[in-house]
Amino acid sequence: MKLKKKIVLAYSGGLDTSIILKWLQENYDAEVICYTADIGQEINRKKIISNAKKFGVTKIIIKDLKDIFVKDYVYPMIRGHAIYEGVYLLGTSIARPLIAKDQIRVAKKFKAFAVSHGATGKGNDQVRFELGYHYFGPKIKIIAPWRIWKLKSRTDLINYAKKHNIAIPKDKKGASPFSVDDNLFHTSTEGKLLENPKNFAPEFIFQRSVSPEKAPNKASFVIVNFKNGDPFGINGKKITPAKLLEKLNQLAGKNGIGRVDLVENRFIGIKSRGVYETPGGTLLMHAHRAIESVTLDKDTMHKKDQIMPRYAELIYNGYWYSKERFKLQKIVDLNKNKVNGSVKLKLYKGNVTIISRQTKSAAYSMKKVSFEENKTFNKTNVERFINFHKKKLRS
Repeated sequence: MKLKKKIVLAYSGGLDTSIILKWLQENYDAEVICYTADIGQEINRKKIISNAKKFGVTKIIIKDLKDIFVKDYVYPMIRGHAIYEGVYLLGTSIARPLIAKDQIRVAKKFKAFAVSHGATGKGNDQVRFELGYHYFGPKIKIIAPWRIWKLKSRTDLINYAKKHNIAIPKDKKGASPFSVDDNLFHTSTEGKLLENPKNFAPEFIFQRSVSPEKAPNKASFVIVNFKNGDPFGINGKKITPAKLLEKLNQLAGKNGIGRVDLVENRFIGIKSRGVYETPGGTLLMHAHRAIESVTLDKDTMHKKDQIMPRYAELIYNGYWYSKERFKLQKIVDLNKNKVNGSVKLKLYKGNVTIISRQTKSAAYSMKKVSFEENKTFNKTNVERFINFHKKKLRS
């Protein structure tokens, strides 16, 4: 008896991937293996398993990757202070490389001939997934339904779901849902009325943050502890990467921190409008820059700032596994072993304020910056310094 070929589908159990599951079964003579990467999104394991079993799926894999996601993907990105187009903290972008890597691992384990994803034909995620697939499994076929099937719109999708008795979820107003992506680092919301940039984002779409107006009238405080460039504890207590980010999400979210509404330039050449919530990530960005300010020298910090736009763009475009990103990561991590200490933050109605920075590093000298007379800084050298740069004005 000839064994059936296998396809590994990146499966969430939601509307889009349930439709893709059915479509793959209709169009390929292959067994579909459902794969879910748990990277901190709102996840219902029982629902994922029951929804897949309705289609006769026997292999359903749910892999907990939360700590790996934060430690090996989010933290390196935080060290690089990666922000795309001035505001986007790259929450969706940074998740796709890990999902792609582990999906290929599963495909190789079960000797699958193909992998499939639910990214749309107009979005960035198709690129991010497929560059990751190619890096780890260049001989494995990629099936991208949104680029090849006859379903051309959200309406077609819903009609297909009705035809095949696939449950259609509703948003909080009882209508078909927005396009939502979430993980431990962020939540993004796109589509529907948000597609018109003149429309304001309704409050009910926000999932992990309150509005600044409804945040507590009393400030919250938190200390983030760093070692070798990465956070390792909160308020002096050591905690796992996933738990640390989860805790910061809760603290920042209840204080209305981390909301961004932006129109971004997608890699494939079109503009899109999205609303992002990155509460804990916003705190980490502020805290990391603050601890570097008292632990790293000027040249190292400025070099990082110079490469950051390109570093962020590579992540956004799906080039996490590229030679160029690896090269820039080495620059990002130069002297990270010196980045040790703690930063105290004040959280209040959507704002983050640095309260204090503590470190044993010698990079910051109180003697040199003091306005009191001291012998550690030779002011006579300053005139020579200025005269040197006067000559460079016309060189």
